[in-house]
Amino acid sequence: MPVTVVRFNLVEPSATRASLSARYRAALEMAAYADARGVTTVQTEEHHGAADNWLPSPFVLAGAVLGATRRLTVTVSAAIGPLHDPLRLAEDIAVLDLLSGGRLVTVVGIGYRPEEYAQFGVDFARRGRLQDELLESLLAAWTGEEFTHRGRRVRITPRPYSDPHPPLLVGGASQAAARRAARFGLPFFPSAHLPGLRTYYEERLAEYGTEGWVMMPEPETPLLHVAEDPDRVWAEHGGHLLHEARTYAGWQSGGNRSAVGSAATTVDELRAEGVYRVVTAEECVALGLDSLVLHPLAGGMPVEEGWRSLRLFCDGVLPRLGK
Repeated sequence: MPVTVVRFNLVEPSATRASLSARYRAALEMAAYADARGVTTVQTEEHHGAADNWLPSPFVLAGAVLGATRRLTVTVSAAIGPLHDPLRLAEDIAVLDLLSGGRLVTVVGIGYRPEEYAQFGVDFARRGRLQDELLESLLAAWTGEEFTHRGRRVRITPRPYSDPHPPLLVGGASQAAARRAARFGLPFFPSAHLPGLRTYYEERLAEYGTEGWVMMPEPETPLLHVAEDPDRVWAEHGGHLLHEARTYAGWQSGGNRSAVGSAATTVDELRAEGVYRVVTAEECVALGLDSLVLHPLAGGMPVEEGWRSLRLFCDGVLPRLGK
């Protein structure tokens, strides 16, 4: 049975306060609908200062989704670790872990946009050291014991629900990220299908004498929209998908790799490329992927169109998976 994911980043380029509020409330209603029909995961993410209102507060949205659902997992993928205060983040995750009974999964990366660091007055050049401090502090804080943080003895309460700690993965596409995950004995979540990096991570596990595992994206990880008439959706709403693809591509630099990176510059190129796919329910089932990622509100997609996609996915795809 494939993992099924509904992704939300709540992008809306020309939003009003009312329309953006409606989009956020629709995401919660969609999450509850998906949960009741057996979707595996809701995914949130973090970016700051984006003119199109890209979600900046993934843990706030995660908490709202967890409160609106009962079974599915909420994955923050990825939190930009060095932009968070380690002690406050340890508390927030512990509370969400308790509230949800362990249904929150956090992937922590270091990001790749210097302007996000500048917005919060954080030194981009120190991001690796700050990430190390964050991971060390989270793991120490969740033991419930005193530990030294920036020269002070501190203890964080409450202790989380999950034992030994809430699900925590290290994300990234570099050897430094893989090495960091291995050193802390944490699972590694590459941002793209990078088999060589898996090997490097496993070698570092042996070197450090730690245990871990890799959550590797498939060679193809398309972002899906389900429709009865894909041609109509591309004609009417392809611009929303292209906006998101171009925005995200504009953030990629320094050899950063992403499973959903796009090089398209037109709607036709985007459709041919296959990173974003509009498919019928039958075509979605026939993809045969181990992970199906539905992105119903991509790029500012109208809420009503997002609902059509989600309902087709839940009614026309989910019942036929694994058969």
